[in-house]
Amino acid sequence: MKIKKYIAANMPEAMKQIRKELGPEAVILHSKEIQEGGFLGLFKKKKIEVVAALDPEPVHFKRRTPPRDSAKQELTEEVSEQKLNKEIMKEIQQLKKMVAMNAKHSREHFPLEYELVYQHLLQQEVEEELAAEIVAKVLKKHEKGEAEKTVRNIWEDTRAVIANMLDVYPFHGISDEKKVLQFVGPTGVGKTTTIAKIAALLMLKRKKKVAFITTDTYRIAAVEQLKTYARILNVPIEVVYSADDYEQAVAKFEPYDYILIDTAGRNYREEKYVNDLKQLISVQADTFLVLAATAKYSDLVEIYENFHHFPLKQVIFTKTDETNTYGSLLNIPVRQQIGIAYVTDGQDVPNDIKEVSPEAVAEMLAGDTGAS
Repeated sequence: MKIKKYIAANMPEAMKQIRKELGPEAVILHSKEIQEGGFLGLFKKKKIEVVAALDPEPVHFKRRTPPRDSAKQELTEEVSEQKLNKEIMKEIQQLKKMVAMNAKHSREHFPLEYELVYQHLLQQEVEEELAAEIVAKVLKKHEKGEAEKTVRNIWEDTRAVIANMLDVYPFHGISDEKKVLQFVGPTGVGKTTTIAKIAALLMLKRKKKVAFITTDTYRIAAVEQLKTYARILNVPIEVVYSADDYEQAVAKFEPYDYILIDTAGRNYREEKYVNDLKQLISVQADTFLVLAATAKYSDLVEIYENFHHFPLKQVIFTKTDETNTYGSLLNIPVRQQIGIAYVTDGQDVPNDIKEVSPEAVAEMLAGDTGAS
């Protein structure tokens, strides 16, 4: 077993080195981004480190049978064999350690060009099983001869597989099915600003009459923020403190096309707060869960599961401009079987919000790869 570490400017360059030295049968054990060079910790360049391995075909040697009376020769051969076995065991142990330490990245191996895609998806924080499923579908298509095995085709088919996975879920903005729209989610995700952006879209592009309700009396700043947006957009707003207030506010705004409801941003990893919110909000409405694209996927799953009380319509991902990894935009829809209504990518109202398609998510995950 031959194991070697490569450092290159990008993954395609590393793959060229691996292919040249180890051949097409090599497998990638691990890859990660590193910082190299610089002066006093400044001006470091981003590079990629890849660990690859090759298991060559065993070479068989004809061993001469020593004369039975040649004890010295037998002893020499025995020592040599022990030394060889020791070296082999050392390499095996080294490989086992490498695989154990990097099991997350090396659970599944594919031919080099496909392994590049797999490692890229892992770096995008796509779930291991989903990443392996995507690459396996692309590989299967190419093995059937349905497409030529070029690097360009591999990446194009990867994007197609991702888009097909997402295409079964609703990817569109606000519909006309219900006029009451609730926005729920944890603190700090930009929920209030997102509501203002959606209100502006409805008013400017669809010429709809919009009203605001806020139940977020937990934070004074949140109420003032929505009131500020209401003044700018010339939108009426009601602040509610109880279920009765809530029902009266909804009745008051009956003549409006849409009623957008801002709920308290709390730590919704704790189910208690979700139950409090459920007791306050009882009217039939479309409910949108607002999540930050910058959050850890494991935290997003926990937050989502705590909102099982609500019949969620879609999710909205904020702060996509603050991250370069978009795995959650695939993981959440596929695992939770829900679509994405909007993504936001800045603070500007109403510009930094857009509807997103399955193809757009695929492009975010596997578009700018440097492949040609």
